[in-house]
Amino acid sequence: MINREQYEPGPARGAEIRKEGEKWTLILVRELRHPPEKVWQALTDPAHLREWAPFDVDESLDKVGTVKLNWVGTPAPLETKVTRAEAPKVLEYSDMRWELEAISGGTRLTLWHSIDRRFIAWGAAGWHICLGVLDRLLADDPIGRVVGGDAMKFDWQRLNIEYARQFGIETPNWPGAAPKS
Repeated sequence: MINREQYEPGPARGAEIRKEGEKWTLILVRELRHPPEKVWQALTDPAHLREWAPFDVDESLDKVGTVKLNWVGTPAPLETKVTRAEAPKVLEYSDMRWELEAISGGTRLTLWHSIDRRFIAWGAAGWHICLGVLDRLLADDPIGRVVGGDAMKFDWQRLNIEYARQFGIETPNWPGAAPKS
């Protein structure tokens, strides 16, 4: 068992980008040791999402329709349309697509997230941490959501720099951008 203060996300990995003008798509792949049905529940159930995702929803994402999605740190929810919900394989809403593939011993989870190119490394770092927290939740060892300013305490800056290097882009220069030593 690991407590929240001991949690350290691993190195930047399992990510690529696809470019289309100013909009880029971040693709993150993780192999989880849990069956697709369990992963699906964590991706769609509002109570599970509050434990790991960078947003809250007012209803389950498990069916096509409109939900209110509120990114942590933003003042108001956005009306978001779930356009595809094929349990436990494909989930699409907003600018995200999740695919779950059963593999020996678990699930290969793939996220496609369209992000402005200026923030692609930021998004990769944030999702990296969120997916690590998701893995802990699925293993029945939850550490609680790590998003927004809280992510800075969990190597978000290091991950941002590592992903920027992997993607061959410049890391945006902002105060405190240097990784912790």
